[in-house]
Amino acid sequence: MQNGFVETLIGAAVVIVAVVFFYYGWNTTESGAVQGYEVVGKFDRVDGISVGTDVRLSGIKIGTVTSQVLDQKTYRALVRMSIKNDVAVPDDSSIKVSSEGLLGGSYLAISPGGSDMMMKAGSEFQVTQGSIDFLSLIGKAMVGGNETKQPEAAPQGDAPVPATP
Repeated sequence: MQNGFVETLIGAAVVIVAVVFFYYGWNTTESGAVQGYEVVGKFDRVDGISVGTDVRLSGIKIGTVTSQVLDQKTYRALVRMSIKNDVAVPDDSSIKVSSEGLLGGSYLAISPGGSDMMMKAGSEFQVTQGSIDFLSLIGKAMVGGNETKQPEAAPQGDAPVPATP
């Protein structure tokens, strides 16, 4: 009976240490949602993007994706994101779906524009670029793309007869 009590205390201590490490890691890596002003982008494809995905500017996390829905009129993905209040984004900036590598995750990358006017809550990115389907690109590269060879047309009319030696 004494052995079971000691094992229970050790197990509880391990769980408490794990929770403390998780809490520390969560806070120091800036994981989780960013509180700030909300902006919108409409994309053709958002493969790999989900709620909580990072929004980065120059590789630094400045926001997160808060929702994504399908626009029933245009059939484009409507992505809402929250940007930190202390980060001003020019209103002519563009945004694209980027990848951390061949096997890495996806994130939204903002390329700042040169405007003096800044985005406000409810603003929309006018220039967006959706995700790229790498499997299609690899498939096209392997088979030579979409090129279709046309058979050569037979000569029309009388063809010259080759001379015999």
